[in-house]
Amino acid sequence: MTAASPPLPTGTPPGAAEPRRRADAERSIASIVAAALDCFRKDPNVSLSAVAGAAGVSRVTLYAHFPSREDLLDAVLEHSVEQADAALGAQVLDEGPADEAFSLLVRSGWRILERHAFLLAASQGVIAPARHRRHHEKVLARVERVLVRGQEQGVFRTDLPLSWLVTTFYSLLHAAAAEADARHLKVKDVPDILDSTLSSMLRTPASS
Repeated sequence: MTAASPPLPTGTPPGAAEPRRRADAERSIASIVAAALDCFRKDPNVSLSAVAGAAGVSRVTLYAHFPSREDLLDAVLEHSVEQADAALGAQVLDEGPADEAFSLLVRSGWRILERHAFLLAASQGVIAPARHRRHHEKVLARVERVLVRGQEQGVFRTDLPLSWLVTTFYSLLHAAAAEADARHLKVKDVPDILDSTLSSMLRTPASS
């Protein structure tokens, strides 16, 4: 038997129940995602019950919105990528020399990834790599725009498909995170290594 919905305050206009329920649901989702982001940062293997407790909701509420760990991680990844895209949007990437903008993009991208590296650990084996990439499409679109400007300025190579250049950026950024996590690279050295490696790989021979 379905539980009755709680009564609305006296004077609530007819038809207001559904918008209120939607608003309540949106608040619950926002609380769960925010709590999950903090919980996964502390422990990539945290239980969903612990996330529910941190969010101040019941397990029933959490599972109503996120039936599986994959669903929750998917939402957390989407949220973190939106934050990353907003942070990159604050950078001046569409003006001036494209190689300088690309260097800024590499370093900003690494700082963002470093802050959210725990999500890679939490989603390992849960979220498919292709799904990871779909989440990053907004950020990768910014990479593509900078590379296209660089190609037009004669800075970046045009003998390879643009998609290869974007994939190189994406792959090396995540490879660097894995190497840093395994302590094969010092975190403080990664930005310089990424910048020099990607620049040498993507620049045209004449501009190197």
